[in-house]
Amino acid sequence: MRFLGAVAHVLVLALLACGSESAAQVPASIEPSELAARIASGSAPRILDVRTPGEFAAGHIPGAINVPHDELGDRLSSLDLAPTEEIVVHCERGGRAAAAESILRSAGYTRVRDLDGHMQAWRSQGRPVE
Repeated sequence: MRFLGAVAHVLVLALLACGSESAAQVPASIEPSELAARIASGSAPRILDVRTPGEFAAGHIPGAINVPHDELGDRLSSLDLAPTEEIVVHCERGGRAAAAESILRSAGYTRVRDLDGHMQAWRSQGRPVE
């Protein structure tokens, strides 16, 4: 009986370690400074701006693609995003991005990240916009 308990304990620890390893590979969020540096170095992830077309036209992160959060589910197959591709999602303050991230994760995308502070932080830090 004691042996089975020890085996179960080891299995639980192994499962927890596997889960934390994949989470460590792709943090759940990214700082604006890190994203700006990656854009400048040419190693930017895909940047998904889920604000309205009007908000996007008023200024957006260089290289971002615009798909409003309420259209993402219907347009996902046309975006040419690989399920293992790193994708940074943002909106103005975070609410719409959370909905979009949920859609992406439910569709099997495994490397979805949230931009810390979203567009509001990007602008307030003086980061470039197009």
